[in-house]
Amino acid sequence: MSLFENAVKQFTKAADVMNLDSSMREVLSMPKRELTVNFPVRMDDGSARVFTGHRVQHNIALGPAKGGIRYHQNVTLDEVKALAFWMTWKAAVVGIPYGGGKGGVQVDPTLLSKTEVERLSRRFFSEIQVIIGENKDIPAPDVNTNGQIMAWYMDTYSMNVGHSVLGVVTGKPLEIGGSVGRTEATGRGVRICAEEVVKYLNEKGTFNKEMRDVTVAIQGFGNVGSYAATLINDELNAKVIAVSDISGGYYSEKGLNTDEMMKYLEENGSLEGYTGADKKITNEELLEMDVDMLIPAALENVITAENADKVRAKIVVEAANGPIDPDGEDILTEKGCIIVPDFVANAGGVTVSYFEWVQSLQWFFWELEDVRNALHRIMKKAFCGVVKTGEKYDVDMRTAAYVNAIEKVAQATRLRGIYP
Repeated sequence: MSLFENAVKQFTKAADVMNLDSSMREVLSMPKRELTVNFPVRMDDGSARVFTGHRVQHNIALGPAKGGIRYHQNVTLDEVKALAFWMTWKAAVVGIPYGGGKGGVQVDPTLLSKTEVERLSRRFFSEIQVIIGENKDIPAPDVNTNGQIMAWYMDTYSMNVGHSVLGVVTGKPLEIGGSVGRTEATGRGVRICAEEVVKYLNEKGTFNKEMRDVTVAIQGFGNVGSYAATLINDELNAKVIAVSDISGGYYSEKGLNTDEMMKYLEENGSLEGYTGADKKITNEELLEMDVDMLIPAALENVITAENADKVRAKIVVEAANGPIDPDGEDILTEKGCIIVPDFVANAGGVTVSYFEWVQSLQWFFWELEDVRNALHRIMKKAFCGVVKTGEKYDVDMRTAAYVNAIEKVAQATRLRGIYP
């Protein structure tokens, strides 16, 4: 089953719960636009190579499309469609006026020079500019893209239209209209959800542990995983006993020094060679550890029917997009595992992107505490809304989040009607 088919399967499960009519199902399950571009890029040696890129706008009933652009050798249209699909529900579930979009270029950027990456970025953005704009579609960083690439995008668009347009992308450097708090935003959203799910389960009487006694394992120590680990350690005083990245896993029974690990990562580019843990473990062993909370913050489909029965965590907070496939989720749910779904748990990034967009449109910028307070308020409200929907329909949190989001988008679609 493809990633997009997985996403639609999750949508259909929620649509069945809420008895959504067939016409609305068809409208909401199909992408509005799929743009594929094949474009040449001049390489440093004078030759030209043709690259393929995509930009998908899934739904814009609530507002302009919003979603990142990734550079990866395995990017496909199917993957981009699925990610755009999830962005629609992510924006809706947290109540911000965006639709879902996503983009990607099939390229391994580590094989290109910085100047080649710049030329690729500028040409790709020019190619997709026909559907991009601060009131139409606002890209952001994703896998292997960053603030510098967003700066090139913004400058390219601005040069093409003849004036500076800060709001055409988010995730920009602070010096050209970025927002404070954006780098930590997704990890901070995961930290908020981790706290809220423990509070909720304690109130229900099904967990009975204070946050300081909770053990946590985090697969993935990139931007999201590293900030989530550090904030959960420093602000919630939980015990992060295992983390991993591409170099493998690192375990310490007494808890890891995540601040030290984050500094090591910044200096070395990965955790390879880090000696502050009790022992090295594999990524697979991390997923199967006996911990209270597991946070998959790496790639899609790392928990499947093949390994779900070995997952022992009582709570899974999905920091990555689609880390559990539907079959794996069924197994976890049957075991009583509580899953905070990705498009709730990792919505901190798009929420602060929304704050950045608002600031860019107004040319008026907020203080860090304003950003953090607004993020906490929105994320907590979204989590509580999902919990209430779950109790209303007696369904798991992912289905509840979908129902919550689908209701908002479906109602907007009904109110707007079908043109003409």
